[in-house]
Amino acid sequence: MSELMVLGFENEAEADAFGLKLAQMQQQMIVQLQDAAEVVRDPDGKPHVKHDHHLVGAGAMGGAFWGMLFGLLFFVPFLGMALGAAMGALFGKLGKTGIDQQVLQQMGDAVPPGKAGWFLLIAQKTDDKFLAEVEGTHAKVVRTNLTEEQEQQLKHAFGARKHQKDPAVA
Repeated sequence: MSELMVLGFENEAEADAFGLKLAQMQQQMIVQLQDAAEVVRDPDGKPHVKHDHHLVGAGAMGGAFWGMLFGLLFFVPFLGMALGAAMGALFGKLGKTGIDQQVLQQMGDAVPPGKAGWFLLIAQKTDDKFLAEVEGTHAKVVRTNLTEEQEQQLKHAFGARKHQKDPAVA
């Protein structure tokens, strides 16, 4: 079972600092990430994705996955009506994953305009140690557990490429 977690920070500098901490936690085997992306939102709400490949390696799902998810979570009104039907179809696919819509709303709200955050797909973690590290950052945390089926449906909904290596072997 994987966990999808969002950590919202007051600014990009705090999010960047957490990225360094996240790398240390991986080295110490406190957390094993399947994928991770940092997002920074402009004051007008437009998200900018910083996909951190050195944290996740070859098994990462790729920028398309995060880009589509962020597009849904931060649905930017200035994208126009033409995008409305496509977004509706994607919301429909997302609904089939079984992820609670309220949780998705909370994830989007965790990184409001002018703020930054980390989106993590976690394979394993030592919960008490990980949360102790997060607690010191004063991040807003939203998390949900994903069954293997939900994770596969989520990847499929956003066209993520298949993992190139088995995480159990790594």
